[in-house]
Amino acid sequence: MSETLQYSREHHPEDTVVEVGEAKIGGDHFTVIAGPCSVESEEQIVTVAKAVKAAGAQLLRGGAFKPRTSPYDFQGLKAEGLKLLSIAKAETGLPTVSECMGADDLPLFEDVDVIQIGARNMQNYELLKAVGKLDKPVLLKRGRANTLREFLLSAEYILAEGNSRVILCERGIRAFDEGSRNTLDLAAISMLHERTHLPVIVDPSHAAGIAKLVPTMAMAATACGCDGLMIEVHTDPESALSDGLQSLRPEEFAGLMGQVRQIREIANGK
Repeated sequence: MSETLQYSREHHPEDTVVEVGEAKIGGDHFTVIAGPCSVESEEQIVTVAKAVKAAGAQLLRGGAFKPRTSPYDFQGLKAEGLKLLSIAKAETGLPTVSECMGADDLPLFEDVDVIQIGARNMQNYELLKAVGKLDKPVLLKRGRANTLREFLLSAEYILAEGNSRVILCERGIRAFDEGSRNTLDLAAISMLHERTHLPVIVDPSHAAGIAKLVPTMAMAATACGCDGLMIEVHTDPESALSDGLQSLRPEEFAGLMGQVRQIREIANGK
């Protein structure tokens, strides 16, 4: 590759700051995205949205299209789920984040503020090129078996199409130990910041896969200098239709937000 890649510090020395409504991701800003793994009902998503906003979250996540390992698991409410997410957005004013699994579905995401490309689709190059043509932020998750170079080159597919509003998300990689769902690659935060100007956030919920581990991983990621967090929150994790084991209750999320603020004060020397 003879020319400088757009993701690189050589191409763009200063940190990129991605603006989503009033929220800013990257640079000196720290942004928290929170909400349920799946949108299940209007009451559920609106209740969670109000709770995470009250605790300090700046964006609301909610899955409507769900790639699941088993074909028999809940696959999401799809278009109806996006409508319910829009209702929660109208109720709270929080910008929304939701995963798109295929380019054909992008027209349904008109009211979604940030398009998420999940770990399974990190190398779905046609989808990456499609979101690269949009005037909308893209949150790109690292595949669980991908190198940082592969991760950054996937981001390059989006940048090369003209969309500079890319947010990288470390969400854990596959390792030998089965004690947690994945292994959170904390070193990736510093390494990515060295190689790229793009903001780097961390999803400790998918990295840990166990709710009681999420606060520890979130605080560790914060101390390592990530630009934000993505946390799964559900009012009743035991009855969640997807990923209940890793979801925090609203009161647990509020407690974590306080801990994260303390970690940031220490890390910033205040």
